[in-house]
Amino acid sequence: MDAGSSATRAAERGSDVERVAESLLAGAVGGSTAPRRRARFHTLRVARVRPLTDTAVEVTFAVPAELRGEYDYLAGQHVALRANVDGAELRRSYSICRAPVEGGASGAPEAATLSVAIKRDRGGRFSTWAQTALRVGDEVDVMSPQGTFTSTLAGLDGGHVAGIAAGSGITPLMALAEAVLARSGTSRFTLVYTNRSSLDVMFVEELSDLKDRYPTRLALHHVLSREQRTAPLLSGRLDAARLRRIVDDLVLPETVDEWFLCGPLELVTLCRDTLAEVGVDSAHVRHELFTTGEAPRSEPGAGAVVVIDDDEPVRRIEFTLDGQSSTVDSPLAANESILNAALRVRPDVPFACAGGVCGTCRARLVTGSVTMTENYALEPDELDRGYVLTCQSHPTSDAVVVDYDV
Repeated sequence: MDAGSSATRAAERGSDVERVAESLLAGAVGGSTAPRRRARFHTLRVARVRPLTDTAVEVTFAVPAELRGEYDYLAGQHVALRANVDGAELRRSYSICRAPVEGGASGAPEAATLSVAIKRDRGGRFSTWAQTALRVGDEVDVMSPQGTFTSTLAGLDGGHVAGIAAGSGITPLMALAEAVLARSGTSRFTLVYTNRSSLDVMFVEELSDLKDRYPTRLALHHVLSREQRTAPLLSGRLDAARLRRIVDDLVLPETVDEWFLCGPLELVTLCRDTLAEVGVDSAHVRHELFTTGEAPRSEPGAGAVVVIDDDEPVRRIEFTLDGQSSTVDSPLAANESILNAALRVRPDVPFACAGGVCGTCRARLVTGSVTMTENYALEPDELDRGYVLTCQSHPTSDAVVVDYDV
């Protein structure tokens, strides 16, 4: 294949891509622009809880007219949810599963909504609560939307976007596919979606409806690992050999302008390695993880209490949030993260998973140096621009300054 063909087409679009990228940075939604706001929680009422599979539900929140601007979003973005479950505050991040509607979060102010899909994890306290106990009328704290798992091709003619998802990884790709197809009469979307069986397929009716609406521009390939399909290529575990054949024969990588990968770490790693093997530039590939396969981390809460002795060496951490600068000292021996230290003086510092996956705690490193324990959320270009995950960042210089407002 011609490894440079995608880059050539992107260069030919030059000004159009720059125009859309600028709109994205300004917070463009459905053709409108709004200034980027710092993510913060608001209490929203549950308007609907709809079963998707035996282990997944779609939860729809009503957005009051006065908060509508806070919940404008781009297809592919996510929100963090916060709730008290069995006496403990839990936070989890979930992707928005519906494409934004022209003019805001959803249609008329009195009908504005925002929907997420929640799949129950084995032993997952929050996801189990959401599926078994959450009811219409309940109130949940929902953080305003954020995330960079978004497309610069939505609204451009002739673009080809490809997505590969497993299980609940379909959630942001549902919104992305609908947005890309709806905003251009010539754009195409190819979706490879893998599950164990047809009973595990989330949004099966919505995917079918989308295919009916865009029969020539949406290519939909279901891969089932434990169920026989008519096409042998789409039956069985999505290993390296099968994925390579699907990419080469069905997706046609030389025609793709953007790639979106979403699912567990194992799938995302496999896909990135395979795309690299066929010559896809990593700059055209975005990914989002739904799980790393590691044991759940403890909740960070409001920041652990730290006692500092008079003669104990410290790291000084300064951070800006909502235009206000705060400073906190962190004992060198504690080796605590910037997030944990910051929470001691500002309980409203944004975070969700605290495991380096969701990116909610992202900030830009202004001065000083840090080391990140894990990073599953930031793309290489974000790292190059100085962004860090504060939940994973530990100061390695005497003083560190980070900015949450950038």
